[in-house]
Amino acid sequence: MVISWLDSLALIVFLVSWIGYAGFARRKAKTTNCIARVMHQQRIHWMSQVIAKEIRVAEAALLANLERNIAFFASTTLLILAGVLTLFSQVEKLETVIGSIPFTTSPNHALVQVKLALLAGIFVLAFFQFTWSMRQYGFVNIMIGAAPLDKTGSDKNALGYARQMAVVQDQAAHSYNYGLRSYYYSMAALCWFMHPGMFILASLFVVYTLYQREFNSKAVVAITAAQAYLEKNPAYIGRD
Repeated sequence: MVISWLDSLALIVFLVSWIGYAGFARRKAKTTNCIARVMHQQRIHWMSQVIAKEIRVAEAALLANLERNIAFFASTTLLILAGVLTLFSQVEKLETVIGSIPFTTSPNHALVQVKLALLAGIFVLAFFQFTWSMRQYGFVNIMIGAAPLDKTGSDKNALGYARQMAVVQDQAAHSYNYGLRSYYYSMAALCWFMHPGMFILASLFVVYTLYQREFNSKAVVAITAAQAYLEKNPAYIGRD
């Protein structure tokens, strides 16, 4: 199989965009307010409030709601993956459909299979991320059930326990976020079926969209402002 230099470049841009942005976002989140950074502080405060409550039904309900959202994506991912795998037996029909779309490159049988394999790989990765996120939220539920009671907020061991609950919940949210990113990048991968140039542009557009939503969106501004108000509260216990 011979892959053109433009197809090779498009695939490299896609992989660099995905892996590069993930590393960039992790580093930037350590010094810049973003969704991940401010929500981590919110989770610390939330878990610090949990240990002051005897009845924690509300927390269990909130976590169950989060798990339901993730379970929806996990099951949807399996259905999409089944559809993508089915297309491997219908490559000829797929080539006919692609060939009928204006401005698309002439389909290459082997290359179409590579593109399908890329999509399948993306959704397999998304499934692993979503299911790992579900398991970690389950761990948080167990930790909340085992959490000590400290109504005064002066027990350092209880506060340390609360912070570790927040860390596990934070990791669960990161896995969920990585799964969602897989969906974003799968939209870019679909453009490869049309033209490698579209694939490059779509990959860069996904990076731009993710950056804007995670670092410059109105949600980030509002949550950051809310965090500032929260920190002025005398009862705030979330500061590292």
